[in-house]
Amino acid sequence: MAITQSDHESVTSAPPGPDPRRWWALAVIAIAQLMVVLDASIVTIALPSAQHSLHISTANRQWVVTAYTLAFGGLLLLGGRIADYRGRKRMFIVGLLGFAGASALGGVAVSGGMLFGARALQGAFAALMAPAALSLISVTFTEGKDRAKAFGVYGAIAGGGAALGLILGGVLTEYASWRWCLLVNVPISILAAVAALPLVHESKAKGNTSYDIPGAVSVTGGLLALVYGFTKASENGWTSSTTLTLLAIATVLLATFVTIELRAKNPLLPMRVILERNRGGSYLASFLVGLALFGMFLFLTFYMQGTLHYSALKSGFAFLPFSAGIIVAAGLSSRLLPRFGPRSLMTIGLVAATVGMAWLTQLGVDSSYVSHILPAEILMSLGMGLTFVPLSSTALIGVGPHDAGVASAMLNTSQQVGGSMGTALLNTIAATATASFIAANAKTPANIAAGIVHGYTNGFIVSTVLLAASAVIVFALVRTSPEDLATAPAIAIA
Repeated sequence: MAITQSDHESVTSAPPGPDPRRWWALAVIAIAQLMVVLDASIVTIALPSAQHSLHISTANRQWVVTAYTLAFGGLLLLGGRIADYRGRKRMFIVGLLGFAGASALGGVAVSGGMLFGARALQGAFAALMAPAALSLISVTFTEGKDRAKAFGVYGAIAGGGAALGLILGGVLTEYASWRWCLLVNVPISILAAVAALPLVHESKAKGNTSYDIPGAVSVTGGLLALVYGFTKASENGWTSSTTLTLLAIATVLLATFVTIELRAKNPLLPMRVILERNRGGSYLASFLVGLALFGMFLFLTFYMQGTLHYSALKSGFAFLPFSAGIIVAAGLSSRLLPRFGPRSLMTIGLVAATVGMAWLTQLGVDSSYVSHILPAEILMSLGMGLTFVPLSSTALIGVGPHDAGVASAMLNTSQQVGGSMGTALLNTIAATATASFIAANAKTPANIAAGIVHGYTNGFIVSTVLLAASAVIVFALVRTSPEDLATAPAIAIA
């Protein structure tokens, strides 16, 4: 697999040997990525306290989460292209500093509107930082085994960060204040930006670096409308005029985007990035995993606090085995990846995760954490740990230096959009199943409790199907061999 030069990109020769400071650079990149992943979940447990403190209405409280995911998912592709053209290190540092400022603004918010705006700003700067971070791993680690280890760290963060965010949110909320769920990002972001200056190498696309403005506007607007439409579906229903209008707008804008990309001389998302079967399979699997896992976290959080009557802190720590399993399995996956290749690891991992999710479909009102939740968490976390490392690696395999940022942005976009859609989709399915159960039975406290759990298990059933589908897609589409990983050229450092 060789990279050829074209009129649109030039490739400089790689350094003669690996950078001795590459592991320190990885530590900086990993910290930044951890903040991005944590921030999507850390406020979930802190939300009741923030709502009470700022007098946010029940109808509007979801914007604390949605404002972040909307901005993040909607702007990722544009952020990836900006990183490609303006410099990945430069945009990484800009993203870190902007994220720090937005976090500080949210931490001192005096109203709901101010908090919502700060969360949207966090998402926008994360959309610059996240694709730059993944691209920088590829340009920093030029040898197959080192790159596999680096992606192992990235995969552990991508998979375990959401659960870790729930734990950290519980600790900070209970022992400090909900505001520290945001303020904690400020010193970490600033220190990471300062450390990145000497440790991280710059890289960027060369040649034609003009922006595809029509493509950027149509895809950003389409993704925003899509995520917002699915969010509104959980509030107003799938047949409401608001939901249908937003989904129709999203369909038109995304169809327009595809048309533009097929004709543009310098497209925002070259079709070659997603139509290559290995990368395309990775993106689609990532999307389905996002759909399934966000629903799992949502329902388990409600089940533990509402049915098992756990505190916010205890609920957060109940997810600790999930984080631990991700970290252990990701480390194993990074060692096995150069030997067995991504297809086998991802297929086995997704099958294990499917079995774990299926286990949760057996939850009842009287189920215990040890007998039902813990085994499912262990299976899913080990499966996801095996999956995320090769998923991140395959999403960038064979991509040219001109497209590294947008390719990594697509992986993040698929996860974020999938997660946002999954939250709305599965929440609507669960609410409908609960309402139907209660309507068919006497409205007693016992039946209401059973109906709520019935809704959760219906959501788990759909999540199980989604994970099974992702396993089939990976098995059918991903063909990257261990030899391909070992001989894949590094994206040269400019």
